[in-house]
Amino acid sequence: MRFDAALARALPQYSRARLKAWIESGAVAVDGRPLAAKDRVLGGEQIRIEAQLPLQTPLLPQAIALSVVFRDRALLVIDKPAGMVVHPGAGNTAGTLQNALLALDPKLALVPRAGLIHRLDKDTSGLLVVARTPEAHAALTAAMAAREIHREYQAVCTGVMTAGGTIDEPIGRHRTQRIRMAVRPDGREAVTHYRVERRFRAHTQVQVTLQTGRTHQIRVHLAHVGFPVVGDPVYGGRRRVPAGASARLRAVLQGFGRQALHAARLALVHPLDGRELQWRAPLPADMRSLLAALAADARQAGEGMRSTRG
Repeated sequence: MRFDAALARALPQYSRARLKAWIESGAVAVDGRPLAAKDRVLGGEQIRIEAQLPLQTPLLPQAIALSVVFRDRALLVIDKPAGMVVHPGAGNTAGTLQNALLALDPKLALVPRAGLIHRLDKDTSGLLVVARTPEAHAALTAAMAAREIHREYQAVCTGVMTAGGTIDEPIGRHRTQRIRMAVRPDGREAVTHYRVERRFRAHTQVQVTLQTGRTHQIRVHLAHVGFPVVGDPVYGGRRRVPAGASARLRAVLQGFGRQALHAARLALVHPLDGRELQWRAPLPADMRSLLAALAADARQAGEGMRSTRG
């Protein structure tokens, strides 16, 4: 394997960016000599890293109410509300899911990232798995890398899809707008599967499953094929209200304050006993209201057409 890929597999608790920086700075030696990230390793080499982790402001526990869907000695499964940041960052050192997890279980301070295996965007709701021990964290991180943790989402998109499909387009950082991601030929592999659940006059409810897990993947891919997620402030473009929309639907669409995306199902193999487990989280109230308004608008339009024909 390439050396950087082998190192990332051996040390999943550290980000690829951090490992790359250590390699490039010469802090990593393989059998006593430095290697470039692209050099090949065969297995069995001894790796020594002489680097210091940057000092960080300790993350404080905060007693924030969480919806705990499942709990045992190895795992927590959380149904995250929209509006909650998962990982702390610049300007977000409090009120995050990690703050809440440390208050829920102080021992998570001993687990990388307070046990979080994956993330959801701030304004995406739904299910997240948390490892409560370093051993469970390592096992679930490996399962995620091997694509053995299955995630299913519900989304409401602008536009009427004729059928489901697969989007296989690489994703990377946008070349000029660094807070955005984009489909790029030199990006990382990204594969999204989607299936039509319900069609409305100018919108579609879809079920989405991830084969890979890139930043903003669902939002980028659906926008790329012309069906952006309703309410997406980054990839959705200007808000579109269908001609002849009812006052209720117009208000709901214009007032929808986030991307209409929800992590509805999570399935994995338990890291300790091998049980196959799955959980489902019902749609939150704002998405239910959006779908109800779309359905009512479609019914009203259908009744109007029948009246005109009569």
